Amino acid sequence: MSLEHVLVVGAGQMGSGIAQVVAAAGRRVSLHDALPGASPRALDRMRKSLERLAEKGGADPDEVLARIELADDVVPADLMIEAVSEDAAVKKDVFRRADERLPAEAVLASNTSSIPISTLAEATGRPDRVIGMHFFNPVPVLQLVEIVRGRETSDETADAITELARDLGKTPAVANDFPGFVSNRILMPFINEAVWALREGVAEADAIDTIAKLGFAHPMGPLALADLIGLDTCVAIMEVLHAGLGDDKYEPCPLLRDHVAAGRIGRKSGQGFFSYG
Repeated sequence: MSLEHVLVVGAGQMGSGIAQVVAAAGRRVSLHDALPGASPRALDRMRKSLERLAEKGGADPDEVLARIELADDVVPADLMIEAVSEDAAVKKDVFRRADERLPAEAVLASNTSSIPISTLAEATGRPDRVIGMHFFNPVPVLQLVEIVRGRETSDETADAITELARDLGKTPAVANDFPGFVSNRILMPFINEAVWALREGVAEADAIDTIAKLGFAHPMGPLALADLIGLDTCVAIMEVLHAGLGDDKYEPCPLLRDHVAAGRIGRKSGQGFFSYG
């Protein structure tokens, strides 16, 4: 299965990172985002990231960026990787349009961190060619790609996407199609419990994260990690887990919801559980 031309839909933090690693691996990339100005901003982020990596012996930024073209809409490609907001309705719309415009043999992948792949596949006429390809932030640095098979994902599709992940220099790990898959089914309750500890006054935010980092040998504490992911994204993922698994342990802590309602959603807003200049 040839996957030489990749369409990335969504030019935010995740989409730009995905476009970067795909182009750095020598593949042609079309990058589309419906938000005006999002794609040019993504190119700026990619250049800065590539320049930092070049200082450590990485690829030439100009050569990588030359493989990326900005697209005004969904365009034909061998593979689409969707990286829009964690909203099932928005993602389904992207999959419907991609199903109409990409060749019948093309694979449609989602970077969703929680929404069941079979739900997205329902919006297409090719459920055997729909799969989850969940990258981790920051995409150019972290090695894991969680490969998620939907109910009807074919072996051919799963094998091709697993091999692509390896070609991108990543380590694939296959999960079955449950809400939150493996990563966020484990991670989000951990983050949520840290928020409860903060809300109940068990410790201050700095102390909670220091205890987690030094006590569990984690590179980042749960509250800082939530800020990096985006508190709005954390709430969205937990709502998917709560609805899909029917267990109240996945209900987002009220303090988490309060931060989101106030616009304090983490690094991307400059304020979350911590402040960012």
